[in-house]
Amino acid sequence: MYAYDTVTDAVKGLKERGFTVDFNLDETCIVCYEDKFDPEDFEIVEVYRFEGDSDPADQAVVYGIRSSTGLKGVLVNGYGISSDPLTDEMAKKLTIHKN
Repeated sequence: MYAYDTVTDAVKGLKERGFTVDFNLDETCIVCYEDKFDPEDFEIVEVYRFEGDSDPADQAVVYGIRSSTGLKGVLVNGYGISSDPLTDEMAKKLTIHKN
């Protein structure tokens, strides 16, 4: 696993290693272009968590994701008070990843 100091560095590093798609989070799935991927349709292969030292708004998680169709991309999400509302299934999926 790689180590990054900032969210920007993590996103850049993942993109340099082929995670080129930008995924967006929906309450029940992740979205890319017009494609939607339910929790069973993608795998989280890398996770980097950042904690804001002085500002809770700086808390974020960067995910390296591979979809069932072969797309590889990045998802950035806040946590704590900055997190997006999720279904239980999506919340569980985003806490499970391969080491």
